[in-house]
Amino acid sequence: MICLCARVATDGQGVDAQLRAAGACQVFREVASGAKADRKAGFLFLGETGADTTTAHGRLMLAGLAEFERELIRVRTGEGRVRAVARGVKLGRKPKLTPHQRKRTLRRRENGEPVRKIARSHNVHNSTISRLA
Repeated sequence: MICLCARVATDGQGVDAQLRAAGACQVFREVASGAKADRKAGFLFLGETGADTTTAHGRLMLAGLAEFERELIRVRTGEGRVRAVARGVKLGRKPKLTPHQRKRTLRRRENGEPVRKIARSHNVHNSTISRLA
């Protein structure tokens, strides 16, 4: 019997049709987080002695692959951010103060007005005003 295995990252993804097209006559599904240690299913790959998820050694080998996959995702996400910035996309939170409010706030600080008073007048935290300088 040939057994095929597939994994998806989100609930909206499905692999039933792909597995059937590859020759699977029956599809078994495990619904559990990939981070859980108590798996409902174990895999033993007959051709690979180190790929047995029912042993500590096999879990170690597959954990290394999972870490590699996470690193690839991190790198791709970073590259996507760089491309987004190059297209002019602004990342992060929107500023609490408009450019006009920032200029006026800096002038008020230069004139010696307390940071707390300025912050209250704009309904922001003191640190928001302190970071402007």
